[in-house]
Amino acid sequence: MVINTVLSVMAYNYPPNKLTIYLSDDACSILTFYSLFEASKFSKYWLPYCRKFNVEPRSPLVYFASMDTNHSTNFVQIKKIYEEMQKRIEESIKIGRIPEVYDQHKGFLQWKSSFSSKIDHDTILQILIDNRDSKAKDVEGCTLPTLVYLAREKRPQHFHNFKAGAMNALIRISSKISNAPIILNVDCDMYSNNSQSIRDALCFFMDEKKSQGIAFVQFPQVFENITKNNIYGASIRVIQQVELPGMDALGGAFYIGTGCFHQREILYGRKYSKDYKFEWNMQNGIYVEGKVDELEDKAKGLASCTYEMNTQWGKEMGLKYGCAIEDILTGLGIHCRGWKSVMMNPERRAFLGVAPITLIDSLIQHNRWTAGWVEIMLYHSSLLFQLARLRFGLFLGYLHYNFWAFNCFATFYYCIIPSLYMLKGTSLFPEISSTWFLPFGYIIIAKNSYSLGEYLHCGSTLLGWWNEQRMWLYKRTTSYLLAIIDTILKLLGFSSMKFVITSKITDKNVSKRYENDIMEFGVDSSMFVILESIALLNLFTFLAMVKKVMMGMKNEREMLIDKLALQIVLCGVLVLINLPLYGSVLRNDKGKMPIFVTIKAIFIALFICILFLMF
Repeated sequence: MVINTVLSVMAYNYPPNKLTIYLSDDACSILTFYSLFEASKFSKYWLPYCRKFNVEPRSPLVYFASMDTNHSTNFVQIKKIYEEMQKRIEESIKIGRIPEVYDQHKGFLQWKSSFSSKIDHDTILQILIDNRDSKAKDVEGCTLPTLVYLAREKRPQHFHNFKAGAMNALIRISSKISNAPIILNVDCDMYSNNSQSIRDALCFFMDEKKSQGIAFVQFPQVFENITKNNIYGASIRVIQQVELPGMDALGGAFYIGTGCFHQREILYGRKYSKDYKFEWNMQNGIYVEGKVDELEDKAKGLASCTYEMNTQWGKEMGLKYGCAIEDILTGLGIHCRGWKSVMMNPERRAFLGVAPITLIDSLIQHNRWTAGWVEIMLYHSSLLFQLARLRFGLFLGYLHYNFWAFNCFATFYYCIIPSLYMLKGTSLFPEISSTWFLPFGYIIIAKNSYSLGEYLHCGSTLLGWWNEQRMWLYKRTTSYLLAIIDTILKLLGFSSMKFVITSKITDKNVSKRYENDIMEFGVDSSMFVILESIALLNLFTFLAMVKKVMMGMKNEREMLIDKLALQIVLCGVLVLINLPLYGSVLRNDKGKMPIFVTIKAIFIALFICILFLMF
C-alpha cells in the first residue's frame, strides 16, 4: 500500500525535475526502506509506461486490477516486473529481513550503526534518487523525480508529537534538499487517482486575480472501498459534499491532514498581508546546491529530537502540537492569521484511500477525531475565538464541529430515560390527542425527511441512510462520550495524549463480511458493552410494553397508546436500529459479538430496569 502510494505521486503529470517525494517512516522499519528501494528501481519502468499510455490511475496495484484483461505486450511486461518486485518484498516481510545482497549497501548499513529500536535510534536519511544526477534516468532516458526516505531521530526521553512532529521534521528536511514553495501532504493509504492534481492546485495559487491570500488547497478525503449501503457510515458524504463546500464558500475549508497543497512559507508561520503575492520560480525545482552525501549530513540535524527545543516549531511554525487532530488545529491557526483556503473537488477524484472495515476500527477513528475537536474546544479556545475576526459563518462552521461531541448526553437521555419511564407508564411527551403533539410530530418528520433527502442527493441509498442513522447512534453513545471523558481526564492530569492509528490490515473473511454489509464485532470492547446494554435495555422495555398492551383491556390499550405513543415509537425505532446487535448473538462466524460482552450487557440492562422499577 505504501509503495503504491509513492509510485502514484512519482508518476504525476508534472516536470520530474520540479518534483521531490519524501517518505516519512516513523516506525523506522528496514523493511519499509527496502520496499521503497525496490519501488525506486521499478519507477524506471513505471513512469515511462504511464507517460506513453496516459495511465489512470497511476497506482500500479489499482491499475493492474482494473486492466486485468489487457493482454498487450507492454502491459504484460510491466505487470511481470511489478509482480516480481511484489514477490521480493513479500518474501522479505515474511522472513523478517532484507536480502543478503544488500547487507553492505550504504542505505541499509544505517540500521546496523544507529538502530536500537523503533523508539530509540538516530536519524536515518537517504536520498534514493537524486534528479540532479545524470544517472537518475528511467529506461527511456528521462529524468526521474527525487525520492527521499526519512526516519527522524527517536529517543525514549523525548516526546515525539506523533504525526505533527513527523511532518515538521519533513518540512525542515525538505528545505535543505528541494525547498519547493508548494508542499503536498498525502497519507500512506491515499494513493493519487488523478495525475493532473498538481496542475489543478497550482491554478489557485497562480491565478493573477483570485490567488491573493490562499494558503492551501484541500482535496476531499474519499475512500474507494465503501460498500453500496455504507455499513459504517465511512463515506462522510454529507460532510464532503455539503458542509465543507459550504465552509469553502466562506473562505475556510478545513485542512484535513491528507490531499492538501500548502504554501511552504505560510506553514512557516507567515501572517497575511494585503501586499503578499505568491511567486513561482520558473527555473529548477531543486534550489539547494551540494552533493548527496553533504545534503544528507547537513539535513540530519533538522530531524533530531532536540532541534525544536526553545523554538516556535509546533506553536507558530509548522503543524501545531498538543491535539489529536493536528491538521484541523493547524488549519485553524492559518485561518486565524488571516489566510483563506480552497476546497477542490474535481470530477475525477484526486486521492482515494481505505476506510475502516470493522465497527471497532470505525468507532476508534471517530473517537480520535472527536477527542481532537474537544481538545480544541477546551485547550485552544482562545485560538478558536480569534475566528470571530473573520466571517461569522466560518466561525460558526468551526464551532459546529467543536460542539458535536456534546450531542452524546442528549443521545444517552433519549436512548434510556423515555424507555425506562415507559415501564412505569409515565409519559414524558404530549399525548396524541393533545395539540402539543403536532410540533413534536412535525420536528420528527421534517428532520428525518430533510436528512434522507440530503443523503439521497449525495448519492447514498435508502439503506445507506438507515445505516448512517445507526452509526450516528453508535458514535454518540461510545466514541463521543469516551472522547469527552478522556479529554477531561487529560485536562485534570489523569491521562496523557494518545494517537491511535486506524488499522488497515484485515483478513479475507473480514473483508468478505464487509463487502456483504455484515457488521463486524468480534472483540471484547467496552464500547460494545455500552452499545449492547442500551440495545438490550430498549428490547426488554419494548417487549414489556407490548405485553402490557396486549394483555390489557381495550380502554386500557387505547389509553396507553394515546399516552405513551411517542415513547413506544422511539423505543421501537431503537430496537429496529439495533437488529444487527441482536442477530450477532446467533452468528457462528468470528465476527459475532463475544459471549462475555453479551453476558455483561444482559446483566447491566436488567440491573438498570430492576433498579428503576424499585425506586
